Amino acid sequence: MLKHKINKLLIGTNNKGKLREIRSLLPKNIKIHSTSEFNLKSPTENGKTFKENSLIKSKYFSKKTGLICMADDSGLEIDFLNKNPGIYSARWGGRHGDFSKAIKKVYRELNKKDKNWKNKKIKARFICALSISFLNKKIACVLGKIEGQISNEPKGKNGFGYDPIFIPIKKKETFGQMKPSQKYKMDHRYKAFKKIKKFL
Repeated sequence: MLKHKINKLLIGTNNKGKLREIRSLLPKNIKIHSTSEFNLKSPTENGKTFKENSLIKSKYFSKKTGLICMADDSGLEIDFLNKNPGIYSARWGGRHGDFSKAIKKVYRELNKKDKNWKNKKIKARFICALSISFLNKKIACVLGKIEGQISNEPKGKNGFGYDPIFIPIKKKETFGQMKPSQKYKMDHRYKAFKKIKKFL
C-alpha cells in the first residue's frame, strides 16, 4: 500500500476503448495521464496469464514515465475453444488489432469445431487483470470476471473488442448493444476495479 493518496495516475494502455472505460471508473480527483501523451509504444506481452501481462505493462509504463501506472490485461475465454483466445484476444485481430477480424476468427474456429455450434450454448467469460505499479514495484494486482455466452452473430455498435458477440449471463443483449453506462456497471473491468479501488 502507498503511504500517500494517489493524485496522479498513468493509464497504461494504447487502446482508446479501455482508456475511456478505466477513466470513467476512476475517482474524479485523480489527474489521469495516458500513454499517448508520452508517445509510448506498448511492451512485449510475454506473460503466461492475464495478471503477468498486466504487471508487465504497469511496470514498463511506470518506469518510462516515473508515474504510478494502472494497466489492464483482458480477454475473452471460450470454453468450447479450449479457453481461447484468452491472453491472445488482441492478437487474434492481427498486427493492427482489428477486432472485426478477431470476431470472424472466433466464428471460423467455432465452425471448425462444430458446424451446429449455433444451436448450442457456447459458454464464455471476459477476464480482466488490473494492476498498479510504481517503477519496478507491484502495488496491487487483481482479477475480475463476468460469465456469459457467445452470440450467434455480432450485434450492436457500442463498446469495443469482442463486445458485439458477448451476451452476459441473465441478459438478452450483447455488450455491443448495451449503453456504455450499463455495461460499465457490470463488466469484468468494473469487477476488477471494485477490488483495486482501495489502493487508490
